[in-house]
Amino acid sequence: MANLSPLQKLRYEYQPKLPTVLKGDVKNITVELGSPTESIANQAEVKDLFKKTYGLPVAKFVEGTNENAGKVINVGVILSGGQAPGGHNVIAGIYDGVKNGNKDSKVFGFKGGPAGIMNGNLVEITPEFMDEYRNTGGFDMIGSGRDKLESTEQFEMAKATCEKNNITSVIIIGGDDSNTNGAVLAEYFAANNAGITVVGCPKTIDGDLKNEHIETSFGFDTACKTYSELIGNIQRDANSAKKYWHFIKLMGRSASHIGLECALQTQPNICIISEEIEAKAQTLDSVVDDIVDVVVKRSQNGDNFGVALIPEGLIEFIPEMNVLISELNNLLAIEAESFAKAVGFDEQVKWIISKTTKAASDVFASLPKGIQAQLLMDRDPHGNVQVSRIETEKLLIEMVDKKLNDLKAAGKFSGSFNGLNHFFGYEGRCAFPSNFDADYCYSLGYTAFLLMNQGLTGYISNVKNLDKPATEWVAGGVPLTMMMNMEQRHGHLKPVIKKALVELDGAPFKEFKANRDEWAVNTSYLFPGAIQYYGPSEVCDLTTRTLALEKK
Repeated sequence: MANLSPLQKLRYEYQPKLPTVLKGDVKNITVELGSPTESIANQAEVKDLFKKTYGLPVAKFVEGTNENAGKVINVGVILSGGQAPGGHNVIAGIYDGVKNGNKDSKVFGFKGGPAGIMNGNLVEITPEFMDEYRNTGGFDMIGSGRDKLESTEQFEMAKATCEKNNITSVIIIGGDDSNTNGAVLAEYFAANNAGITVVGCPKTIDGDLKNEHIETSFGFDTACKTYSELIGNIQRDANSAKKYWHFIKLMGRSASHIGLECALQTQPNICIISEEIEAKAQTLDSVVDDIVDVVVKRSQNGDNFGVALIPEGLIEFIPEMNVLISELNNLLAIEAESFAKAVGFDEQVKWIISKTTKAASDVFASLPKGIQAQLLMDRDPHGNVQVSRIETEKLLIEMVDKKLNDLKAAGKFSGSFNGLNHFFGYEGRCAFPSNFDADYCYSLGYTAFLLMNQGLTGYISNVKNLDKPATEWVAGGVPLTMMMNMEQRHGHLKPVIKKALVELDGAPFKEFKANRDEWAVNTSYLFPGAIQYYGPSEVCDLTTRTLALEKK
């Protein structure tokens, strides 16, 4: 542990808090099973695809006799998808649980994500190795990856790796797509009597892996606090210089949970919520008009500055853009070879316009060349446009500036507008986990161990009652199939875990909506400051405004 910062040294010593039921001896923790469950939609289709793991009951851990407590098991852990603060503590919770069950049990880390289990690239996690990463950010302990586990060949490769190393349980730490892969792998192993259980853990800073049983995904708390500190800093600067409008794009590929949470923490002048844009069927032009209206009103008060939060996935929620992107995703998946023959950007544009519907081609033709190029970049592993590479914030600044110049020429605007763009994404994914995420992740990992200790497969670890002190948290597991529906991927219908979007009738959005008009015109900025790890509990153990409002 050489070359450590003072904070690193102290964080290694932090002991994460656990729910009371998980504090006891493993032999005194048993599982309580509920009634059979169904998928949230497309029940017949999902059931047909998951014949062995569909309809499992919700699990809850309680005090009782655990006959499997001392069983020797070998566990393989996968970090899958984008990084999120707290991933190392999930592994720590798994490791400590496994060793508490039986000191001869082993934990292996598959290196580089799902590719590790397919290629047999793994490392045994020793006490010394584990201790280097407790309470730290990042996924650098074993690395992550975005490889898919979806073909029979890949399943067999994973099975062979597990059999070679006597691994009887696999834990996938990931988001909705990663846990969908986990559900499919669990089904394959069950259908082929492999004797290998698969359990997931809910990871994503985006906050879109949630439901009545999973109150939040890990990493969301830390990421939002990190972004909110930066937003607060920029707001203080904007109010000091009084000459710039800052357009800040925030990570969150689909849902606007991060934008909404950061708005509740910092009270910016503008925060666009993609789900509201979609519900109102707003055009790109009308979104720009709304921003222009706020800029003009603030200017009339002598305030030619402000802060606007833009969700990363906004462009997909604007109806005409959604139509275009959906057509592009399907077109470039189905006719990839034909598109590859179009040499040069101009030829690619002509090809797109000739292949899409008139509505979609008209929208595409109207966009700046830079945005067109970004829409034609390589797709992500799921066949979707990489929205993080689309500079929506720059597009909005350009369009707002043009409209304001038109208003100035018409004598309807006498202020000034100087737009600056920012993108806060990677800054929040590997931050030191907050106390909440350090505790929550450790509990999720320990719970994942208990699920596999009980021989349960096709589950995702869950911890509830998160607005209360950790001693009152409730640990258990949710069947992965319960969270599924059928969606279009790569031009075909596939079973996937449904993303949880911002609910416009939910308490967090209602709180934001009740205050945003005042925040728009007045300078009502809040400054959360840096994440605090030591000090009063009301500061250090504070959870998100989203969770507090949802549980109120």
